[in-house]
Amino acid sequence: MLTVENLSKRFGGFLAVNGVSFGVRAGEILGLIGPNGSGKSTTFSLIAGTLSPSEGSIRFEGAEIGGLPAHRICRRGIARTFQSRRPFRKLSLVENVTLAAYYGEGGGISRGEARRRAEEALALVGLPDDPAATTERLGAAGLKKLELARALATKPRLLLADESLSGLDAAEMERAAELLQSIRARMGITIVWVEHIMGVLMQIVDRVIVLDHGERIFEGRPQDAAGDARVTEVYLGRRRN
Repeated sequence: MLTVENLSKRFGGFLAVNGVSFGVRAGEILGLIGPNGSGKSTTFSLIAGTLSPSEGSIRFEGAEIGGLPAHRICRRGIARTFQSRRPFRKLSLVENVTLAAYYGEGGGISRGEARRRAEEALALVGLPDDPAATTERLGAAGLKKLELARALATKPRLLLADESLSGLDAAEMERAAELLQSIRARMGITIVWVEHIMGVLMQIVDRVIVLDHGERIFEGRPQDAAGDARVTEVYLGRRRN
């Protein structure tokens, strides 16, 4: 579904992503992990179109998308969530998600259809579609659900989930992981999940890629990553004997 080849991104003299290559198969949940500053979110931004690659290729369903603006990539079927949640505070929950549905179609759907998609997405993540429900009382978990609902309302075939566990307690992390599994099962959406918290993610993903200092250092099964010497060094600061 997605092919990334020799992807690099420079910010002045700093190389944030360095020659990264990987593929994403339709229907899988792929984990993209690494410590803070490893290039995970930059890679996401390059795929989603909020940044343009310095070098390399990004192909989605066979078509080159590297360097396209974010709205065009979204309308081709890729949606992403963001680490920092910034909802429209003056809008209700359903209005926030309805607006995302319009964005995903470039305004080319009716108000009724946009509202229907919003209600469907809110129900899927477990948030109310009551017009009186606002963001005012949403905690970290609720805001992440709203961010996810906005992404789902664009009707993606590929979802880029960026740090869906940060700021959550252990029980909320488990529920967030179960929600991503449910979304794949019910909607048939392929998911790439960026995270630096390994525990819960490693129980869910089919395959994992590990980045460090902008480079891919591991790709394979989650259980194999835990025993890889370089992955252990990156996370624990020492090599295993």
